[in-house]
Amino acid sequence: MSDLLSDARPLPVWWEGRDTGPVSEPLPGERTADLVVVGAGLTGLWAAIHALEEDPGRDVVVLEGSHVGSGASGRNGGFLAESLTHGLAHGLATWPSELSELLRLGRANVAEIDDFVDREKIDADLRLCGKTAIATRPHEVAALRAAHERNLRHGEASTYLSAEELRADVHSPSYLAGVRTTGGGLVDPWGLTTGLRDVAMRKGAVLHEESPVTALERDGDRIAVHTPHGVVRARQVVLATNAFPPLLRRIRAYVLPVWDHVLATAPLTTDQLDAIGWSQGQGLTDAGNQFHYYRRTADDRILWGGYDAVYYYGNGTQARREQREASHRLLAEQFYATFPQLADVRMTHRWAGIIDTTSRFTPVFGTAYAGRVAYAVGYTGLGVASSRFGARVALDLLAGRETERTAVSLVSRRPVPFPPEPFRWTAVQAARVALAREDRSGHRGALLRTMDRFGVGFNS
Repeated sequence: MSDLLSDARPLPVWWEGRDTGPVSEPLPGERTADLVVVGAGLTGLWAAIHALEEDPGRDVVVLEGSHVGSGASGRNGGFLAESLTHGLAHGLATWPSELSELLRLGRANVAEIDDFVDREKIDADLRLCGKTAIATRPHEVAALRAAHERNLRHGEASTYLSAEELRADVHSPSYLAGVRTTGGGLVDPWGLTTGLRDVAMRKGAVLHEESPVTALERDGDRIAVHTPHGVVRARQVVLATNAFPPLLRRIRAYVLPVWDHVLATAPLTTDQLDAIGWSQGQGLTDAGNQFHYYRRTADDRILWGGYDAVYYYGNGTQARREQREASHRLLAEQFYATFPQLADVRMTHRWAGIIDTTSRFTPVFGTAYAGRVAYAVGYTGLGVASSRFGARVALDLLAGRETERTAVSLVSRRPVPFPPEPFRWTAVQAARVALAREDRSGHRGALLRTMDRFGVGFNS
């Protein structure tokens, strides 16, 4: 295994052969703005774009601590999900009376992203090809059949696949059953993020990279947004910092950073592609709590990630956490067990990113500083699409307007807060053990059932 990983470059496969440095200068000195967006990932860039679409004369400044796409937005698996509720089962359990509206909003959100990418000619390899969820343990077969029936009841295009039918599509000896859905799809996340950057700047946004925001403070009727080399005094601020240390103390209680590790193979040959099938090129995911997500890329690699999500005591987000030998080795072992016919394929890239998790597995929204600051964080792995929804919610909150987005309780009600350390780390480890036990046995233990009753997201 070490030999097959030995040449893997420590960077996201999406960055291969692309210019990944900053395209703008750090914030120089002092200035004013109508709106400052903190964070130039997907949420922040969508916020800048929609703010300028609402008012083309608005003075919008985007501040980014590193370079555009350096965080989760430019290093994820590129799964474009319609769900705003972290899955249909979780939505049904948590917001049953609003589920039809949440489904409508989520489907419309992805359709509008697709339209926007096409209209703006963003080169992001966006394909609305759906995905297949896969059972690899006997008890997951019944769970997938129940999920298929639930999909049909709620208007999802869904096909249940037996082991033979699934293996005829994607060839793996570990597959026992599957559910093929057509909603959502796949995208090149680096292409999407940098494409949004270019659209935002073309519409008039001013971008300053390498400008980490160190503090917010009141300054008369404005908010002073401080960086190491300058300050912007803004009428309004959108915080789009995701899993990174928040600028508002209240966010710390709701968002927990979890490291997710990923591998990518060398481009597959024609014979290797024939050996795995997968002609539809849809996204694939396991059905368990600790699951893999995997997909083909435009250059015929396989991106393989997930499973071993890691939380570090004290909300650790230091860059040195990205390369974790144990997690990458485990991923590699699981990849070759899934596709033994690819035993001679080497891994060429290994990396990680930080998922901004909430206890409810859905974002938390709110305002501060008398409504002048809005935030949308906590997408828990589904932010590639739902970040656009979150950005629009943040702008709605700043404008003080009631919309179809702000009307749903997913937005208006906050998740259960995480406890402070040391109880936070202990709670996360206990939940991980309980989830792994359910994966092995198919039995949902007392801890997870208790969390379900309090609206914690582990039933997704």
